[in-house]
Parts: sequence; C-alpha cells; structure tokens
Amino acid sequence: QVRLVESGGGFVQAGDSLRLSCAASGHTFSNNNMGWFRQAPGKELEFVAALRWNSANTQYADLVKGRFIISRDKSKNTGYLQMNSLKPEDTALYYCAAGNTIWSNMGSAGGYSSWGQGTQVTVSS
Repeated sequence: QVRLVESGGGFVQAGDSLRLSCAASGHTFSNNNMGWFRQAPGKELEFVAALRWNSANTQYADLVKGRFIISRDKSKNTGYLQMNSLKPEDTALYYCAAGNTIWSNMGSAGGYSSWGQGTQVTVSS
C-alpha cells in the first residue's frame, strides 16, 4: 500500500496561490491514479482533481477548472496541486489519494485505497 504525505497548506488571502505536494513512499504511484479531494467544515468530501500517473491525463471538478493544476514528478514520486486565484470557498482540508480505478470513476473517493492525513488550506477574504 502507498503511504502518502501532503504538505504545502497554509493561510492565504483571496487571489493568492498555493502549491500542495503529495509524496508517496512504500510503493510508487505507478499503475495508479492520484486524486485530490477536499472537505470543508460541515460539508462532505469533494473531488478536486485527478491524474493518471503514467499518462498524466487529468480531470478537474468544475469549481476549480482553470484555476487549479494537478501534476506529478515521476522521478520524485510526488504529485502536486497548484492552486491559483484562491477563493474563500476553497477553504478546506485537502487530501491526496492513490488508487487504481477506471477513468470514469476517478472523481469518486471510492476509487482510491490510500489516503494522506490532509493539509489545511484557509483562504481569507
């Protein structure tokens, strides 16, 4: 099983940028997908973005499309979520996940078997 550790969260102002990192250990991401999800207080877990590790094909939730970019560095076995033009409604605990699921299911939390501990992103207006 892949062990995932997120980093890069913080407190920023609206309009600022942050880059989250997701470092994998134990096993590599290869043959897996990497997903980013978030959960705001009192709300359900929400899909943000996903990436097929080998092909780097990506999916985005409509709420972040055009503002967030998911990417990966194979040599470092690390994935990233570049978040630009942040809004207060982006405030949440962000989780990285790894799993092997079909393309059409990459936006579902059930498609991932390994999860990180989360990193907090707070955007102030």
